[in-house]
Amino acid sequence: MRLRFTVKGERAKDLFLRDLREAGIKFEIHEKLGYEAFVGYILEGTLEEISAQIDVMEGADREALKEGFVSFRESLNHILEHIKVGEKFETLLQEGPWVAEILDQLTRNGAIDYSDGVIKLKDGVDVTKLRFEFKFPFNLVHNPESAEKIAKQFAFTDLVMEYEFEILELDIGKISTLGKIAARYFPEDYLLKVYFALIGRSILSGEILKSLGNEKVPEEDLVNGFVRASPISIPTEKGTLVINYSSKAIEEVLRFLKRAGYIEIKAGKVKKLRDLV
Repeated sequence: MRLRFTVKGERAKDLFLRDLREAGIKFEIHEKLGYEAFVGYILEGTLEEISAQIDVMEGADREALKEGFVSFRESLNHILEHIKVGEKFETLLQEGPWVAEILDQLTRNGAIDYSDGVIKLKDGVDVTKLRFEFKFPFNLVHNPESAEKIAKQFAFTDLVMEYEFEILELDIGKISTLGKIAARYFPEDYLLKVYFALIGRSILSGEILKSLGNEKVPEEDLVNGFVRASPISIPTEKGTLVINYSSKAIEEVLRFLKRAGYIEIKAGKVKKLRDLV
């Protein structure tokens, strides 16, 4: 039951690593080769030119393109407000992964200065004169022959290192702190799934340790007993948390607790070595 957050790139890894260490969160890092990929189309020009191209494009979902382009412009303007007076690179990155794409486009336009970790928009830059790239996915095009009279096909693959932060924390207070930290790096739906899985594992681990007491319990009996009790329903101030699990999940939690030094498993019997707190 490896509950993890995955970040891509050295910079994101260093920032997340620093935050976890400062909060005292228990974790391990595993790295592997990953990728970023995009398959779709691209429009190029000034902001005004791209908008005009969308207005006359045939063979594509024009309304979706307009919404996407509005979002692109709003993101660009948000970053411009930060860098007009200068902003630290790592602070900008905390806004989200989309920041790197906008900064890259501004860099290729020669519109920004970078010094001592601070990014600043060059004096006198007229953003309306800069040339940008607006990319959109292929599924917004229903007639490629018509759309490609204006848009160009675009495919991008970036081979990057991925860093998996396997979270080893069982302390619910620290898991809550982790949730606040991770909210700066990950989308809400992804964050909530990992967060509640960590909470579920912590609660289940606590129940297992309580059930052991000071006795050595046959592992098979322990697993079967918890499977019969599944799911566990926990009332909270805001609602109910239901933790469902299989025999395989219980076995995985036992391996995790053994690895973390909470239990000992010998000759098919489980013995508690220490409590969670």
